[in-house]
Amino acid sequence: MNSINGQGIRSKLKQFEKRLIYSKYMLPGIGLASFLESTIVPIPLETILIPLMQARRKQLFIISTMALAGCILGAFAGYAIGYFIFDAVGEQIVSLLSSQEQFENAKQQMQQKGFWFVISVGILPIPFQIAMLTAGVLKYSLILFLLAATLSRALRYYGLALLVYWAGNKAQKLFERHKKSSAIILILLVLIIWYLSFS
Repeated sequence: MNSINGQGIRSKLKQFEKRLIYSKYMLPGIGLASFLESTIVPIPLETILIPLMQARRKQLFIISTMALAGCILGAFAGYAIGYFIFDAVGEQIVSLLSSQEQFENAKQQMQQKGFWFVISVGILPIPFQIAMLTAGVLKYSLILFLLAATLSRALRYYGLALLVYWAGNKAQKLFERHKKSSAIILILLVLIIWYLSFS
């Protein structure tokens, strides 16, 4: 059953991707897709971004910028939910995104590491919604939160643009082949930064 659902989701993503590539609303569409990915749709944006960048290579960095803008708007919305109305809807949102235990762990990490926690969650394949909510719930500095979110997601999206610029139509295969090793390297990098910051 899960494999059938997975195939259905992949098929819909492919259809959306094809429509977006040839649409005159491609750039607003990327912004909207990034906003949704940052808030309520836990599907990696890379599955859409890389093929789109390969097809629209002259607009690589404009596409990255729209993805970043959508993500930052989503991050602001998630922060606002955590800050203003978490008591009313928080439990339902947490149950959709993770477990209560994971959320409590994220709150602890946010209290201890703050800026670097947001950076790491923004770079690594971890649901970003949890970082947004915990930052809002704990009333963490909005400016520092948005700065960390912008830096981490800029690294992610402009990194993809550079990959497509360098590898062309081989970018998707390279990304899939080295996704795990890249994640491990990024995790180690974040851990080193944390250690240097708090030692």
